[in-house]
Amino acid sequence: MKQEYDVIIIGGGPAGMTAAIYAKRAALSTLVIEKQPFCGGQVLNTYEVDNYPGLPGIDGYSLSEKFQGHAKNLEAEFYTGEMTDLLDEGETKTVVLKKGERFKAKGVVLALGAVHRKAMVPGEEELAGKGVSYCATCDGAFFRKKTVAVIGGGDVALEDAIFLARACKKVYLIHRRDELRGAKILQQKLLSMDNVEICWNSVVEEIVGDGLVNGIHLSNKKTGEKTELLVDGVFVAIGTIPDTKALEGIVDLDEQGYIIAAEDGATSMPGVFCGGDCRTKQLRQIITSAADGANCIFSLEQYLSTR
Repeated sequence: MKQEYDVIIIGGGPAGMTAAIYAKRAALSTLVIEKQPFCGGQVLNTYEVDNYPGLPGIDGYSLSEKFQGHAKNLEAEFYTGEMTDLLDEGETKTVVLKKGERFKAKGVVLALGAVHRKAMVPGEEELAGKGVSYCATCDGAFFRKKTVAVIGGGDVALEDAIFLARACKKVYLIHRRDELRGAKILQQKLLSMDNVEICWNSVVEEIVGDGLVNGIHLSNKKTGEKTELLVDGVFVAIGTIPDTKALEGIVDLDEQGYIIAAEDGATSMPGVFCGGDCRTKQLRQIITSAADGANCIFSLEQYLSTR
């Protein structure tokens, strides 16, 4: 494997894969660095993707395979590693990985994605992996015919609850508001399921269990009423936070840690572009991440043409 490329892409989710496809179509030597053994990002853990045009109902793993297969067919190179530093050396950028490897490029695309946000309640850390999960499609099979709770009210929470309800005896959806935020079609599907109960205006105050989860303590935000639900598992689906800690002090981030970049993907470091769930933007979906990847390479081509 060579050490210098036209473009290095950090992250193998939809933004990174699309950037790789567009980069190879532009005849740029391309390296994709992904810290996980498999490319795909969060979509890998999606049971069913029903809003990606032309592929309704495809599962996340299969969609990820299609993205990566497309990039590989165009001969993009892949490497497994975690970025810890990004050095600006003028016309060349150096990507430093956790194990000390260094790769150079004329331009870099940051597509690091995001990680699951934690509920930050007592018992969560202690019982993580012992009934507390952040991925329904990964761990749902362990709770077949059992009772579980899902925390959240957005698309991911509704998708998780629907997925779990197909195999679990009972699913509680814990939502802090009096109306759901997820897509209407998901709401309709969820509300049609007999084994799903929504706990409105409620927050989890504690996750309890002796070695394994056996319950949660709830508080109603409107009435102040305290209740306890007996559950075997808790799935936290309250959004994500950008995976950008390694970039603090390197490129400009907003208060939440998202990389500040407009539609062209340009960051505060010349020659470095950003796309996907780690970028400041209104809508974070697979299709917007893919669009970001394309925009980043278009902007990178313009940048390289002026050097």
